[in-house]
Amino acid sequence: MSFPRYDEVARQILEIVKQTGIELAMVVGGGNIFRGRERADYVDQNEADSIGMLATIMNGIALREAFVRNGAEDTRLMTTIHLPELAEPYIRLKAKHHLDEHRLIVLAGGLGRPGFSTDSAVAQFASELGCEMVLKASTVDGIYNCDPRKYSEAQKLKKISFKYALQNGLEAMDSTAFAMCMRSNIPIFVFDILDLDKLPEILKGNFSFGTLVNGEV
Repeated sequence: MSFPRYDEVARQILEIVKQTGIELAMVVGGGNIFRGRERADYVDQNEADSIGMLATIMNGIALREAFVRNGAEDTRLMTTIHLPELAEPYIRLKAKHHLDEHRLIVLAGGLGRPGFSTDSAVAQFASELGCEMVLKASTVDGIYNCDPRKYSEAQKLKKISFKYALQNGLEAMDSTAFAMCMRSNIPIFVFDILDLDKLPEILKGNFSFGTLVNGEV
């Protein structure tokens, strides 16, 4: 993302928090800089994943700075990789304390281990922090039965179960993340990041602008 885009996202999230009073822990990816799966065949997968984790930390620093610059001065950046000069180490109880104190948390570095996606990190953090829902900001407005960017006949799925997502290999999140959220019974809402300002509608029970994934059949 460009710096104006970080700024826009920060302002939208701060307005949502102001309207709703919800507590948010945000897990950032690094796809705009580097993804481990984008490596060439001759590059070691573990090293490529390490580069990707560092990319998430770069995004985390930029997003935290945008929050602070827009008035959320107590926003905390926490990382699973030990970088004390740049961020707090992620400790579950410390992160929960920040949330209890109504601080925004930006989580970066994935799970700190190669081989795990940002999606898996989201599912694990959500379980550890007792989150009520995972909000997955995407580049499309929900989950489709096939890629809507490639197939004009793609149909949007408004509500599906974890089992359906896993059995049909839906790629909105990786299968490990779906399985982890199913185990923790934490629903997932997938939506277009351009609809970020609509998130307060969720508290009214309106999930029409994305796809809800939960344990119900």
